[in-house]
Amino acid sequence: MDELPLDQVRTLLAVVDEGTFDAAAAALHVTPSAVSQRVKALEQRTGRVLLMRTKPVRATDSGEVVVRFARQLARLERDARAELGLSEGSGPVRLPIAVNADSLATWFLPALARVPQDPPICLELHREDESHTTALLREGQVMAAVTSQPDPVAGCSVRMLGLARYLPTASPAFAARHLTGTPERDLPRAPTIVFDRKDDLQDAYVRSLTGDPAGGAGPVRHHVPTSEGFRDAVVAGLGWGLVPEQQAGPLVRSGVLVLLAPRPLDVPLYWQQWKLDSPALSTVAEVVARAAAEALRAPSA
Repeated sequence: MDELPLDQVRTLLAVVDEGTFDAAAAALHVTPSAVSQRVKALEQRTGRVLLMRTKPVRATDSGEVVVRFARQLARLERDARAELGLSEGSGPVRLPIAVNADSLATWFLPALARVPQDPPICLELHREDESHTTALLREGQVMAAVTSQPDPVAGCSVRMLGLARYLPTASPAFAARHLTGTPERDLPRAPTIVFDRKDDLQDAYVRSLTGDPAGGAGPVRHHVPTSEGFRDAVVAGLGWGLVPEQQAGPLVRSGVLVLLAPRPLDVPLYWQQWKLDSPALSTVAEVVARAAAEALRAPSA
C-alpha cells in the first residue's frame, strides 16, 4: 500500500464528523459524488471497508485507525502553523479529553484551572466511565483520557496518575435497617446505588469481600448518573455505595455517613494521550499529572 492521500483521509474524517456524505460534501464544498469517490478510493487503497453506511455513518475498526490518523494530522498541522505564525484567525487550540465523572467532581476541574491560557486552550471534556474512556481514544474522538486501563491504545503513551480511593458508605438509618450483620452477608442483599449500567465498582467490591467470582451487589439497584447525585443518594438512604474518599471523608467524620467495612477500594488511574509533539497537549498532561499526585493516593511499592 502506498501513502494515504491526504484529501481522501480528510474526506473520511469529514464524513464521520458530519454523519452523512451529503453533510460532508457541504462542509468540504464539494459534491456528494466527489465525497463518495474519495472514500471508495481510500477503501480500495487500504483494502478494507472503512465506513458502515448507516445513519449516521460510523467508522469500522479499520476506519477508526484512519480517523485517528486524520485527527492527529490536523493537530500537527495546526501546531506547525502556530509555530510559523500562520494561525491568525484560527481560534484557540482545542483539546478533547475523556474523563470519568468522579474525577470531574473531585480533582480534575481544579487541575484544569491551572492550565496556562497564553496561548488560549479550549478544553472539550467527554464524560465516560474510567474503564471505557480508552474507547474514545481508540475512535479518535479525544486526544487524551483519564482511564483505569494500563495498556496503551495504539499510537498512545500511558503514565500512572495514582489511586482513586472509594469508601463503602451508607446513611446511619440505612445501615441500622439493612446492615445488621457482617458486610459479607449483608451487602450482597442490600439496596445499592450504582452510577449506570457500566458501573461495576459495587459488584467488584462485594466480590472482593465474599470471594465469590460470580457474585455481586444486590438485585435492588438505583441508577444515579452523576457523581454528586450518587453521593446525595447514599446520604438520603436510598442504598449503600462506594463514594470517592474526597467526598465521603468529611461526611463520615461528621456522622452523616458511616463506613460499612474497614477495607476501601482503590482504583488505579492512568493518563493516556496521543504520541504527538503538541505543546498544548504536553502542557495539560503535566498539569494533570501534578494535580493527580496531590489529590490521589500513591501506588504502593
